[in-house]
Amino acid sequence: MLDTIDLLLLPGFSAMGFISAIEPLRVANRFRQDLYRWRVLSLDGSAVQASNGMSVNADQALEEGEAGRLLLVVAGFEPLRSFGSALQHALRKREHAGVTLGGIDTGAMVLAEAGLLDGYRATVHWEALEAFRERYPTTQATQELFEIDRRRITCAGGTASIDLMLDLIAQAHGSELAVQVSEQFVLGRIRPRQDHQRMEIAARYGLRNKKLVQVIGAMEKHLETPLDTLALAQAAGVTRRQLERLFQLHLAQTPSGFYLALRLDKARQLLRQSDLSVTQVGLACGFELGSYFTRCYKRRFGHCPRETRRGG
Repeated sequence: MLDTIDLLLLPGFSAMGFISAIEPLRVANRFRQDLYRWRVLSLDGSAVQASNGMSVNADQALEEGEAGRLLLVVAGFEPLRSFGSALQHALRKREHAGVTLGGIDTGAMVLAEAGLLDGYRATVHWEALEAFRERYPTTQATQELFEIDRRRITCAGGTASIDLMLDLIAQAHGSELAVQVSEQFVLGRIRPRQDHQRMEIAARYGLRNKKLVQVIGAMEKHLETPLDTLALAQAAGVTRRQLERLFQLHLAQTPSGFYLALRLDKARQLLRQSDLSVTQVGLACGFELGSYFTRCYKRRFGHCPRETRRGG
């Protein structure tokens, strides 16, 4: 019996996440005929444009035909732009029918907005993770490549969609088939869900100094309540002066300047991905004074926070 997977494409969806979800199914069918079939759905049955401008034709509208075993919502930069009562009703209807629901890239935000991720583990693309945590505190958001929690499946998108599908194939049809499929994509290994989405700090910044890696890790964990340079130095077991020399030598910045940039980058992500007010975003990134937040933001990005919120 064919295992039917529906993929609901929302306007501006991630083409990479979508294609990476379909291709493992296609290859699995090549090795063992008629394991999977997939259908492309849209809200109204018409073609949907991805974030890269590519249009994909839909096989049917979301509310048409019999539901498959699994529905994956594929979204992109503005996942809630198309959200409304009709979509919420359709998703809840499938949930009540016993359909497993999932999201690719920022698709989890759509499920959470519909109240379908309360009490579940879920993941989204790392750029949207902080906004997701702020907006949906009752969902356990993680940085994993993908999450499978009862009848909820979420994935960070991009090539992580391949890893998700390989895991599902292995569960249903054995690891040998999953390995065969992965080899067709010239993958060095099948990544487990626990792999984090982003490179480790050392690889991301080209660092070998363990003290610096430790300090940057502490900075990333304390963006809302920033630590002062002395506290960071003490945590790494160095003096403040030593820490400042390490940052200048390896990153050509002061510790405080580097830390400020991390907080401002988080602020920009929240402005783009959440509906928090500018004041709330500033507070979430450790800025108690709105005027100071605006000055720092404008100095780094060339425009004020409100312009980013308006799409600047």
